[in-house]
Amino acid sequence: MNGADKTASRRPAFWPAVPTRLADLRIPKSVVIDLILRHLHMDGMTSLETTSRTLKISTPVLDPLYRELRQQHLVEVKGAIGEDYAFTLTNAGRDLAAERFRVCRYVGPAPVSIRDYHLATKAQSATIDVDRDGLRQALSDLVLSDRLLDQMGPAIVSQRSLFLYGPSGNGKTSLAERLLRMYRDSILIPYAVEVDAKIVVLFDPVVHQPLDREDAELDARWVPCKRPFIMVGGELVPSMLEMHQDESSGVFAAPLQMKANNGIFLIDDFGRQVMSPRELLNRWIVPLDRRVDYLTLSYGIKFQIPFEMMVVFSTNLNPEDLADATFLRRIQNKVFVEPVDAPTFNEIWRRVAIQKKLPYDLETVDYVRGLCLSDGRSELRACYPMDLCNIIVSISEYEKRPIQMTKSDLQRAVNLYFTQSYQKNTIDHSW
Repeated sequence: MNGADKTASRRPAFWPAVPTRLADLRIPKSVVIDLILRHLHMDGMTSLETTSRTLKISTPVLDPLYRELRQQHLVEVKGAIGEDYAFTLTNAGRDLAAERFRVCRYVGPAPVSIRDYHLATKAQSATIDVDRDGLRQALSDLVLSDRLLDQMGPAIVSQRSLFLYGPSGNGKTSLAERLLRMYRDSILIPYAVEVDAKIVVLFDPVVHQPLDREDAELDARWVPCKRPFIMVGGELVPSMLEMHQDESSGVFAAPLQMKANNGIFLIDDFGRQVMSPRELLNRWIVPLDRRVDYLTLSYGIKFQIPFEMMVVFSTNLNPEDLADATFLRRIQNKVFVEPVDAPTFNEIWRRVAIQKKLPYDLETVDYVRGLCLSDGRSELRACYPMDLCNIIVSISEYEKRPIQMTKSDLQRAVNLYFTQSYQKNTIDHSW
């Protein structure tokens, strides 16, 4: 087992024990009863073990609830299954279950209380211990200067918001995506959260990565996961940051920032969203400053959630065109990701050539670098080596010949890659 695996196998800072009484669930009894009734409504017949597996509630908690439902003539026993029992709904139980099912169709793990979610999120806030050498090792697949590392280091340690800006193609997004490597621990994420007796589904298998381990001592309503990384780009709209209720199921879905808690939330290509920068910044002035956010259920109930994440903004636009000084002050860490210098460009080209099994020599790299700086171009970008090598490979595949790094192929790749002024290439077709 390597170091990362050993660290991931440790218990998170927050580790709730298996509830053995209804009071230990810390959610309204009515929510649990409704879950049982909807479970029976969907399955027709069930047992204590099956209900426990579906709702993630221990049988010592469920047993007295089933007894109560039997006393109310809502549930009846149809037989024994080993040491367990087979339960079905009575006629009265079916009517009540159908009524509850029309209100909400959620059948799954029982929610945790919003209070316990607060406690968990605060207890699991990230603490990073890293220096320049550790950061360089974690980002070893990128070619980064000491200057950039020394700007990123304090920003990562602070776990506050980060603003990455600079010309496109120099690795801002690649850098942000790799910040998750700084976390060497795991966290617990609840399947769902109860707010005002309503169920808010939080665990999302698309963005949350569960760990392949089970612990019989852990409250099964919580899922051990890696810290989340959520990235949005131009598709971000205001509704993605608010509570959403599915009209057909009656279930609420957690917004993106709630799913990103205890992890990283990357706003990529900031300034190019459907949602205007000013609208987003106004929405998040309080969360970024106080680390809490306020959400509203569809019928007006407002509640507070933790805003315990590292928010990363990445843009190639001028920061002063996106936000005023008041907002920029709330983003404590601002890092300019500048164009690369010649030695960095050479090293990136060398790594790409090795990766793609292409011929490599310094003379070729010097020639390519000169082509990249011709026709009025004054900057080298970190993306050029990979993009140009991909074109070289495509040219060889098109020509049905081995890959070559001739000057003519390199010139051809550069001509395909860079745009040229329309006026310069306009041909006069007048007669």
